[in-house]
Amino acid sequence: MTQPHSSNQLASALDAASRDWQVFPLIPCDKRPAVRDWEARATADRERITRCWTRAPYNVATATGPSGLVVVDLDTPKGPDDTPPAEWAEHGVTDGADVLAVLCERHGQPFPTDTYTVRTWSGGRHLYFAAPEGEPLRNTAGDSARGLGWKVDTRAAGGYVVAPGSIVNGHRYATVHDMPVAPLPDWLTNLLRPAPLPPQRPVTVPLTIRDRRGKFLNAAVNGELARVTGSGEHQHNNALYIASVALGQLVAGGELDAYEVTEKLAEAALSVGQGEREARRTIASGLRAGANRPRRVAA
Repeated sequence: MTQPHSSNQLASALDAASRDWQVFPLIPCDKRPAVRDWEARATADRERITRCWTRAPYNVATATGPSGLVVVDLDTPKGPDDTPPAEWAEHGVTDGADVLAVLCERHGQPFPTDTYTVRTWSGGRHLYFAAPEGEPLRNTAGDSARGLGWKVDTRAAGGYVVAPGSIVNGHRYATVHDMPVAPLPDWLTNLLRPAPLPPQRPVTVPLTIRDRRGKFLNAAVNGELARVTGSGEHQHNNALYIASVALGQLVAGGELDAYEVTEKLAEAALSVGQGEREARRTIASGLRAGANRPRRVAA
């Protein structure tokens, strides 16, 4: 079994700093942060890094947002029962790399191999890309919200990846393609961009009769539920996210109850075959996004 050694981790952290990537310590032999407020404390300062990693064999994390990175995490199954959903199984996929290959084929694009790549402790791959300009991309997980698919996560603003040299479960993360980081391909950027929110100003709908207000809200809820239940086979999660954003605006405006909205959306998602855990993650993400632009209905 590989044993931790502080000089290996220090060299890894300094190598990341030489690429202007911001790093912070993880618990030795673990993937969890060893410090609070890790994104703000991530650094490329060589003196700070040296002081930190000479104290203990901390694993190394790269904070993707401050480093200007988007990392595509191609994971492997956790065990024999960790099998792909039907929509991916029909393509014969066995892991995240297979899922990305299917996406490349769908979009008529080559598999993105010409970039800095790390082998993870479990045999997966981290593909490093330069983040695109504009609104920062956020983390994604599997098929949730704007996720790319089963066993494919992304780490961007608000995320981090375990860096080469780190050890988890006795296995070391290792660089397998040491080359400049390529720009994130446009087609992947488009897939990962959040669905656009409705107009920026809060909307007030002028209604003068109280029961008309109730009818409006009922129609709004039913319309978004219909969006989910009427979505195409590979569009369920995206439709659920858009519906959650729309109703999240009304929740934030005090017009709808968050619990009731969540339960109705979850019921709609389950009716089209989505997993409950995944659906609730997507709903929560959409409600948070909708809360940024509250919507009210005038009495």
